[in-house]
Amino acid sequence: MAGTDDQVPPPPSSHSLEKQFESFRVQLEESAALREQIRAVVMEIESSTRLIQANLLLVHQSRPIPEVIEKAKEKINDLKKFYGQLAEILRECPGQYYRYHGDWRSETQAVVSQLAFMHWLETGTLLVHTEAEEKLGLNSLEFGLETEDYLTGICFMSNDLPRYVVNRVTAGDYDCPRKVMNFLTDLHAAFRMLNLRNDFLRKKFDSMKYDLRRVEEVYYDVKIRGLISGGDQGIQGQQS
Repeated sequence: MAGTDDQVPPPPSSHSLEKQFESFRVQLEESAALREQIRAVVMEIESSTRLIQANLLLVHQSRPIPEVIEKAKEKINDLKKFYGQLAEILRECPGQYYRYHGDWRSETQAVVSQLAFMHWLETGTLLVHTEAEEKLGLNSLEFGLETEDYLTGICFMSNDLPRYVVNRVTAGDYDCPRKVMNFLTDLHAAFRMLNLRNDFLRKKFDSMKYDLRRVEEVYYDVKIRGLISGGDQGIQGQQS
């Protein structure tokens, strides 16, 4: 029994406890200071995104799309600058990207949504992942746009389309529902290729189905009323 007692490690001394918790204190203070730096930049991103969104809301009032987009684009360079600042902050603590990623996740999803909506208004096509990274000056090897953030942002963007369709029809653009329906049909089919394990992203994807349904209802209503010019072109993909 005496031999067994000799193998029991001694309790930590008061000095070793103090040393350990002093280390914890330093780590927590450094992390809090880093988060304050990140949060300051994220607040700037959030502010610029709100201004872009405020400008884009004007498309629902039948304002000229080029005019609205030109105004909204003025803030993209600011976003690029702010993401550069985030990358610089994270460069000082290598290997900690995913520890702090949640601090700018939702803001980035909103940014992608606005950029994708602008791109669709201009081109009638989807803003792809690499284009979104390029607009924000991101580099996949160092500080990139997470795939799930991009996909969630695209889902948010689809939520804007039913309202846009209704307002365009009210303004007399009866071909808009067909274009948006074709785009959302293709986008929804592309998302169905994915095995979504993120619960939040899966729920946002489910909402896209209802966005598509609302646009389809507007399209069929316009079609029944005989307001579509040039005949029924069906669902053949987004056309300009």
